[in-house]
Amino acid sequence: MISDKVTFPDMDPEFRRKKLLIPEGRIRAVLDTDTFNEVDDQFAVSMAMLAPERFDMRAITAAPFFNSKSENPADGMRKSYDELNRLMKLLHHPVENFIFKGSESYLPNRNTPVDSPAAGRIVELAHEADGAGENLWIMAIGAITNVASALLTDPEIIRMVTVVWLGGHPLYWPDNHEFNLYQDVPAAQVIFDSGVPLVQIPCMSVAEMLLTGIDELKARCEPVGPLGSFLAGRVFEALAEYGGYSRSIWDISAPGYFLVPDAFRYEFVPTPSVDDTSAWKPKTERYEMVLVQHISRDPIFSRLFDLLKRAPEI
Repeated sequence: MISDKVTFPDMDPEFRRKKLLIPEGRIRAVLDTDTFNEVDDQFAVSMAMLAPERFDMRAITAAPFFNSKSENPADGMRKSYDELNRLMKLLHHPVENFIFKGSESYLPNRNTPVDSPAAGRIVELAHEADGAGENLWIMAIGAITNVASALLTDPEIIRMVTVVWLGGHPLYWPDNHEFNLYQDVPAAQVIFDSGVPLVQIPCMSVAEMLLTGIDELKARCEPVGPLGSFLAGRVFEALAEYGGYSRSIWDISAPGYFLVPDAFRYEFVPTPSVDDTSAWKPKTERYEMVLVQHISRDPIFSRLFDLLKRAPEI
């Protein structure tokens, strides 16, 4: 069933630009993650949770995914939810009213949300932030189903949030067949067409540069306690299964954007649209977004490894 077309409110361009500027101080934040899909989400979750002076983390939501590690999107979401619970145990953080299950399916079309505890909580937190005169920053590092569903459920929240999404490839890349985007093309269409303040962190040649390897992880991650050992172990397992000596920890780009802003180079560009094949359709007469073009690798990893030293030792 196709719902009536959802209409999003207009936004003053200057208001949108202000919401795209990297803020100083502590920010209200939500992290939406397909945590069990890969080995990098676990690092991003840990990074955000171990920097309370920067992030006032209000929720972490489990995103659906479907690949060789899941039977279907619902199974992927549940496995991500379970992985989040394992991480919270290592971080000694309560999970009640903090970790939320997300969608069990992708959007059926660009006008129909998929109800889930995650989408509902995002809407609630957006209104809470607005009521407090603050902005809600949504860091999304998986298929963007939950966030798109929240926007479709309550279009007014585009004025109350800013989305930072690791998804898609650069506009110049020969294809846009990127996992976070092509899993749920209608959700990506919602994000790029809604007018929500958006920061896009592309994958190939941008977040891809966030590489680490066995020697670095053995020296700087594995020895720092149970959490460090767990994170390094996830990478070692993946390398043993798939081969190689290094791994891109793409997802730390999202919290890193706030923790080490000087490591990022970006520009304001017209927001492109996404067609039904997931290809970019560049536009010239569109609202602005921030497009990250380059990330300096070493400052991000230095901050990550310093933060891991804060993790509980038992």
